[in-house]
Amino acid sequence: MAVLLALCSAATYGVGDFFGGLAAKRAPATAVLWWSHVVGVVLLVTLTFIISGDLTGRALWLGAAGGLAGAAGVGLLYRALAIGPMSAVAPVTALLAAAVPVTAGFAKGERPGALVLVGMAAAVVAILLVSAEGGGSYRPADPRGVVLALGAGLGFGLFFVALSYTDHDSGMWPLVGARLSSVSLVGLLVVLGRVEGAVPRGPARRLTAGAGALDVAANVLYLLAIREGLLSVVSVLAALYPVSTVVLAHLILRERYARLQQIGILIAIPAAILLAI
Repeated sequence: MAVLLALCSAATYGVGDFFGGLAAKRAPATAVLWWSHVVGVVLLVTLTFIISGDLTGRALWLGAAGGLAGAAGVGLLYRALAIGPMSAVAPVTALLAAAVPVTAGFAKGERPGALVLVGMAAAVVAILLVSAEGGGSYRPADPRGVVLALGAGLGFGLFFVALSYTDHDSGMWPLVGARLSSVSLVGLLVVLGRVEGAVPRGPARRLTAGAGALDVAANVLYLLAIREGLLSVVSVLAALYPVSTVVLAHLILRERYARLQQIGILIAIPAAILLAI
């Protein structure tokens, strides 16, 4: 069940990113981030009162810490993409987003079997290849882009790790804490005029709302997955989210696959099978 939930989480993350990417082509990216998070808060609070869970300080502060790390990761990622090519930034970010929780899982005493380890290694390779663009050159024009990408991946990885330490009976409250903290951080930047926060208009508004709803769904699926399985395995599967983004871009936007992306998608299939064993 954990593997299925993690794969569904990855697919939902990827579709949400696709929606967010389309919205960011029509409105400022920071405005899309801000309003998608606002939508997420409303949905999470509503969901929390539907799904029973114990409201504890531990659940909220762990979620808040993870939310701040994730929000910082998004900010660093945007900055990294402004400096270096996506073909260099995206693989580095994805690698750290998977490596940090895997390391934390091993530190907690998780010891997956040999075939699962092979699957984890294959999944990491798939993540790197699917994140590549235009032939996948991994050498950035500016080394600052790599540093920022590493910081972004660390932030995303810490978000995954923070959720893994929450109590099973806390329901969705950790996610509420995470989203409230990230909304507060981005909202403060909007108030200070550091980032654009105007409500997106036209199709961008609907896409932003969709991205927010899908991000919430993906987070819920991920939280359920780590409560059923190993952090080291679930996090690697969830990090396969670029696959669905790339596939949708190909099917809907008619974007062509880079050769490395094709190989990465093919590798992702046996990797997921091995992780399910």
